[in-house]
Amino acid sequence: MKIIDKLYEKVSKNGFVCIGLDSSIDYIPENMKAGKSVSEALFSYNREIIDQTYDVCAIYKLQIAYYESYGIEGMIAYRDTLSYLREKDLLSIGDVKRSDIAASAKMYAKAHFEGDFETDFITLNPYMGMDSIEPYEEYIERGEKGVFVLLRTSNPGAKDFEVLPVDGEEFFYKVGDRMKELNDKYIGKSGFGPIGLVVGATHSEEVEKIRKRYDRMFFLIPGFGAQKADSMNVYKLLEGLNGGVVNSSRAILKNWQNYEDGSEKVGYYARKKAIETYEEIKANEVL
Repeated sequence: MKIIDKLYEKVSKNGFVCIGLDSSIDYIPENMKAGKSVSEALFSYNREIIDQTYDVCAIYKLQIAYYESYGIEGMIAYRDTLSYLREKDLLSIGDVKRSDIAASAKMYAKAHFEGDFETDFITLNPYMGMDSIEPYEEYIERGEKGVFVLLRTSNPGAKDFEVLPVDGEEFFYKVGDRMKELNDKYIGKSGFGPIGLVVGATHSEEVEKIRKRYDRMFFLIPGFGAQKADSMNVYKLLEGLNGGVVNSSRAILKNWQNYEDGSEKVGYYARKKAIETYEEIKANEVL
């Protein structure tokens, strides 16, 4: 089964929530990190959340910066978490946002689609051009791996470049159109291809146009949760509650902090928040 079809099936079965394992030592209760190294504490925290949420989410996203910030210890936790997800036959996104010349991109592809840091999908930054994207194709062609390419992001600085006018429309549409051409070569049985787009849900005036224009592309949707994207915007970026995954990181990871007994039930409260996230967005079906 192609990886994009596997993701589509996971969303159909478990819902569209993507749990962001952007884990920080600061998020972990004292009782879970006492006597542990940094790598052990991060991994045990991640494992607790995975074990309690694997059936209420489609995929897990690891933002590599959180692990790189702890040096070798952090990267051991990154490796161990990805290995654990593979053991459990769970899907993962390495949020690495790579962008480089073709020779370097080829090495990044090897680094994140093979070996210690192997993931099912990675995120890419397309602004160095198509030669920075093409080296990932050998993995995509096999149907084994996929990518999510930055399109319309949810951060305030997105306005600095992404929306600059080019030929009468915003620049990000030019990026999306080139990615669409590539994606159309690899459409799976689900009707979607493995070259997806990162589309923030904080821009309500654009979401319907983006969904219609890139109808066979899977979306990674950030901005819901801590960034307070509107649930209706998120709903409009999905396609019948599929065709995308909605990432929530801090809101799920730190939910235990909102409860008196949270330090003893980290995974339980992560699960609770993941379910609430799904239900809040799904509620737009009846509006």
